[in-house]
Amino acid sequence: MPSPKPNLETRASDDWPSELYRILKAAEVRQMSYVPDAGHSQLIRMFSADRDVITNVLTTEEEGIAIAAGAWLGGQRSVLLMQSSGVGNCINMLSLSAMGRFPLLILVTMRGEWAEFNPWQVPMSRATQPSLEAIGLKVMRAETAEDLVETAEAAASLAYESDQQIAVLIGQRLIGKKQW
Repeated sequence: MPSPKPNLETRASDDWPSELYRILKAAEVRQMSYVPDAGHSQLIRMFSADRDVITNVLTTEEEGIAIAAGAWLGGQRSVLLMQSSGVGNCINMLSLSAMGRFPLLILVTMRGEWAEFNPWQVPMSRATQPSLEAIGLKVMRAETAEDLVETAEAAASLAYESDQQIAVLIGQRLIGKKQW
């Protein structure tokens, strides 16, 4: 009996963290900061296992903005991983990157959208993109694994080569429904 054909869409969707890791390594990211998040868990594990990358577990997201500034001043590139609910925690600190004009790349897993079970996630989900844009960040969004790979490459180039502040929003449908 022939084996079933692999579902390429599912495989690509499952492999997006590996593609993000590859993109960020190619962009010479040497520091990664995060508040633990299930949506970023695979990417966090990959960076944590990489001896060439400093990983910083944060108690709150705004610490990651300061770490990104310090990394840039020290000649290194960094990335900040957070959930959309964390964006509200760091809006004021984002003025540091806006005024200092240092490269900043934030990957934001969205909550409060597709198949959300927690109503507390919805308000910040609605405010994430407008809040980031109001403080001066360029916001890019990806809903599929293919879009995410292309968007992350463009965002990394724009951030690190043009000293821009970029947030990539990763749609909740791509991450999948939370199971509790």
